[in-house]
Amino acid sequence: MTEINRVKLYRMQLGLSQQALAKLVGVTRQTINMIENDKYNPTLQLCLNIAHALETDLNTLFWQIDKKE
Repeated sequence: MTEINRVKLYRMQLGLSQQALAKLVGVTRQTINMIENDKYNPTLQLCLNIAHALETDLNTLFWQIDKKE
């Protein structure tokens, strides 16, 4: 199963730049970039802030649901 980075997907669907999302959640653009590239594990609070800013929830944004084939 190919994993899709849903932070980037949702950010792009809303037309937000990394900088704009970073400003909304109170971090640097570099932090958003690292999250999108799976190089940084954000705190639970940051995950909540990102999900809120991207108009979704934690389960949808961060947890992969395995589909049985």
